[in-house]
Amino acid sequence: MLAKSLSMMMLLSVIVCSLFLQKADAFSLRPEGVASPLANRPVPRFADRVEDDEKQLFRHYQYATSRGTSLYAATTTTSEDTPPHTIQILMSDTGGGHRASANALRDALDVLYPSQFAVDIVDIYTDYGPFPYNQYVPAYKIMAEYTFLWDWFYHFGATPLGLALNEFFLDVFCFDPFKDCVSRCTPLGSDVSAADAKEQSCQTTGRRADMVVSVHPLCQDETLKILAYLDSDGKSKDGKERTKTPFVTVVTDLGGAHPTWFNPGADKCYVPSDALYKAALDRKVKPEQIVEYGLPIRKGFWSERKGKDSDSTKQKTEKGWFAKTFGGGDDNNNDGDANSSSSGKKNKTELREDLDLVQGVPTVLIVGGGDGMGGIVEQARAVGKKLNDDADSTSNDPSFQMVVVCGNNKNAEKQLADDDWGKGVNVDVKGFVYNMDEYMRASDAIVTKAGPGTIAEASICGLPCMLSSYLPGQEAGNVPYVEENGFGTYSGDPTVIAETVSSWLETPDKLEMMQKAALEAARPAATLDIAKDIAEYLFERKGISS
Repeated sequence: MLAKSLSMMMLLSVIVCSLFLQKADAFSLRPEGVASPLANRPVPRFADRVEDDEKQLFRHYQYATSRGTSLYAATTTTSEDTPPHTIQILMSDTGGGHRASANALRDALDVLYPSQFAVDIVDIYTDYGPFPYNQYVPAYKIMAEYTFLWDWFYHFGATPLGLALNEFFLDVFCFDPFKDCVSRCTPLGSDVSAADAKEQSCQTTGRRADMVVSVHPLCQDETLKILAYLDSDGKSKDGKERTKTPFVTVVTDLGGAHPTWFNPGADKCYVPSDALYKAALDRKVKPEQIVEYGLPIRKGFWSERKGKDSDSTKQKTEKGWFAKTFGGGDDNNNDGDANSSSSGKKNKTELREDLDLVQGVPTVLIVGGGDGMGGIVEQARAVGKKLNDDADSTSNDPSFQMVVVCGNNKNAEKQLADDDWGKGVNVDVKGFVYNMDEYMRASDAIVTKAGPGTIAEASICGLPCMLSSYLPGQEAGNVPYVEENGFGTYSGDPTVIAETVSSWLETPDKLEMMQKAALEAARPAATLDIAKDIAEYLFERKGISS
């Protein structure tokens, strides 16, 4: 026990010195308030936003099909030749969002430009960092569980001293090993192990990446120095010497972000919200470097339009395709033409049938994230009890339905699976699922921690969000983002969560209003927008036509 305590103290001490603060946030928006949209960046009306999203998605659909693929094509390279373009995406598995965003960008590039890109996704800290940098992932899990630690590191890391220490220690300990990472030849194939890729004991392109993309706040500063060093043949680490290799940042936080996300030396910085657009400006990133599309999300949440829906007259006279697909309400009870024919996706009735869920009852989805954090057992029990109490006691059929996705939390899954919920609520307990998009589209509301990816995905599905927890720092800004946009609220009290969800499910008009607000905030084309912009910029830098 003593040894464990000493090891823990040593780890935390070293982490303090090396500033494990990848989630610290000098610009985080606290739950007390949220910055208003920038004056020159007005929020469009819902109808305009939906129409714009439809047009953009249809353009992506046309672009993909013109190359003989679709938005849901497999992401494996089919050409026997080496792809002509290579991109390295740097991240760390501190939370599931960074890798999910990296995978989404890789998939989007493969859809839009089949067989044209070899994409190398690297957890640079775990695979190449020396101790304690290679312990970021377990340290993250400890801090996420004991949020006072996270909060303490967050505040210190937002200071000029903290940022300076971080830069100093990265230079001293990580420059050479990270240089090995950035210098490595791009592996071919999506099933290459991290160890094989690191040792180059796999088939590769034979050259380092043409472009580097960061989807993590601690992958900007040092990477830019390394690229300058490589581009200048070892003569300088000055960013001005980075003349050959483009570098872009894709910010994967939503309402607030660590200042290290924003480096003026990056060629482009993709942000998901007005709040982070302003944060980038505050860090001296120029307006012409900043691009606001939204958050990169998993392929299951992309949307696809068929050609026959491109008729402009039909779009003006009927409910928008995007709203039809995900909006719920009357569309959930129709014959499925709007969903199945227009979008190629199944409607809510079909999804519930596939997922073996009860039809025609209000349904709430409770998720604990891939790591299963967030007090999911207490929340699920409180919501389940409340819904069972609210149910029609004279009926033998359930009046409500609750789906609980526990992620990798096996203990929570077992506890909840063994509970007796009562006849008033049908409960389906799951572990880790790979079809979260289907469960979201089959539901009417969601209870979740304030992770940016889940919020973005829920808004695309038109799901009101009951936020149950957030990490101090960058996730704090996600609370006002949801509340100010009108599609959810926050409480850490399971009883309040249960009462709030119950009030939503029992008030159809309010639920429909919040679903519409969620759709207003949705950016379903963001991943494809970002991927296409990245590719076109690389083509431009290489002096070739797309």
